[in-house]
Amino acid sequence: MQKRKKSSSATEFFRGIARTLLTRPVTWTANRISSAPKQENVNAALSELYRSITREPGKMGPLVNFHPDENPIIIFSDMHKGTRDGSDDFANCEENFLAALDHYNKRKFYYLNLGDSEELWENILPAVIKSNKACFEAEGKFLERNAFIKLFGNHDLYWGYDLLASAVLKSIYKMPLKAHAGAVLRANLPNGNLDIFCTHGHQGDSQSDGNAFSKWFVSYIWGPLQSFLEINTNTPSCNEENKTLHNQFMYEWSAVQENLVLVTGHTHQPVFNSLTHLESLYLQLEAARSKNDEAAINTILAEIPRRRREYDYVNQSYQSMKPSYFNAGCCCYADGDITGIEIAEGYMRLVKWGKKEGVPTRIVADEIHLVELAGKITG
Repeated sequence: MQKRKKSSSATEFFRGIARTLLTRPVTWTANRISSAPKQENVNAALSELYRSITREPGKMGPLVNFHPDENPIIIFSDMHKGTRDGSDDFANCEENFLAALDHYNKRKFYYLNLGDSEELWENILPAVIKSNKACFEAEGKFLERNAFIKLFGNHDLYWGYDLLASAVLKSIYKMPLKAHAGAVLRANLPNGNLDIFCTHGHQGDSQSDGNAFSKWFVSYIWGPLQSFLEINTNTPSCNEENKTLHNQFMYEWSAVQENLVLVTGHTHQPVFNSLTHLESLYLQLEAARSKNDEAAINTILAEIPRRRREYDYVNQSYQSMKPSYFNAGCCCYADGDITGIEIAEGYMRLVKWGKKEGVPTRIVADEIHLVELAGKITG
């Protein structure tokens, strides 16, 4: 015990020295190459990825044709699986996540993971693999049915560029698996197709979406350095201003596309029909007031303050936004809840899994039929 304490004290001593010497230059560098991207960079990156997937399927991601009434899909993002230490954001969510995967696998859902599944900025990969065997086994059941697509994000860039990534994935899942930059789910509808373009959402980020060197630098130097120094450089998932900026950039790109909706993760904030929960509540409030529904008005007014504490921003155009952008949220909320997006029975749904009387329970937070969604997109 004394040796461990001495080692820990020594680590903190050297961390303190490093923090004193490096925090200022690291923060300066972060501000110079901010993780908040520019609209033109986001536009170019998303357009190129979508073009590649639809014209050269398999190179950067798969193009999957499906019938929404017959082929159900669940989309989860941002587990940030760690090593079950004090900084492991996924630990509290594991039970809900495993219950959800079991539910969807039994019902033959296709499983799409949007990235940041493994937290590789703060942890070494072997330790993450060792600590998450149950989750990998649960995901592997989808792979056995050829029903699993794995994307990579900025915190698990390793899966996207390292030459050994495919071999490591095969050793984990016991079957070949490649991680992709994105995927296009092409929904076959009565009046044509609707493309559901899925990617992590860090596209256009100069820290994590640059050339091979920048990706290596972020994965092996930048992320671990920030973790060691215990400093935060305002990534979208933990900074309200960057969440707003990310949502706006992703929406602006999606709104000018044809027959397409965009689904991302990255910010850890659910968005449905281009609206955050708070914006959706304001729309519901307007509808309730137009009907003089006092019960609904009182319920919504009671909910709004809580949502404003979580995220106090409302887009000025929320009443007229095109429903072209969706965000799956994350699977690492502090209270153990997880969120995701289902496509099943013809509907697109925002779902939450949380404990009710101690039992993981699925709750539908919002939904829209894909035929209705396609009409609003084209209209």
